[in-house]
Amino acid sequence: MTQDMAISSRASQFCDLLQKTEVTNSDGNVLDLEKGLQAFSNMLAELQKGGGHLYLIGNGGSAGVASHAATDFMNVGKLKASTLHEASQLTCMSNDYGYENAYARMVSQMVEPGDVVIAISSSGNSMNIRNAAQHAADKGAAVVTYSGFAADTPLRSMGDINFWLDSNDYGFVEVGHQFLLHNTSDRLRTS
Repeated sequence: MTQDMAISSRASQFCDLLQKTEVTNSDGNVLDLEKGLQAFSNMLAELQKGGGHLYLIGNGGSAGVASHAATDFMNVGKLKASTLHEASQLTCMSNDYGYENAYARMVSQMVEPGDVVIAISSSGNSMNIRNAAQHAADKGAAVVTYSGFAADTPLRSMGDINFWLDSNDYGFVEVGHQFLLHNTSDRLRTS
């Protein structure tokens, strides 16, 4: 085992990464991490009061993060939460409109003004996630993004609230996104 992969070293690196998570708003202004998490929690509390829907999207590992988070937001936060990657719908939309437009097509038909869409992409470059985030914003939904990798990733500037992890390590970015989403759902605990 190399020193870099020793669990104590990796745990320390992960903790440092989480603490340095950068949060920005739609104007690109940097928010303190705690204030960003609280703003997102407040957004979801308002969504719950208004009866709106929370949609989560991601590809690959980020789709797994989205699924887990949707369950937490529904179970713990008592939100109407779901993902948009049900296999028959996603493959239909991909086949008919191209994969880069699959989520956007579903968002255009399902999302209502006042809903919230969480767009997750480790690289922040996935065209299908970016197109869906844009369609959600155009429909009057709030958009919250989770990305990593390059500081100038396009997804990072597309949300009302944007969480970015400064790492090129898929494991760190995906687990970091999951941790932040879990922390947010725990803040909504009602029972």
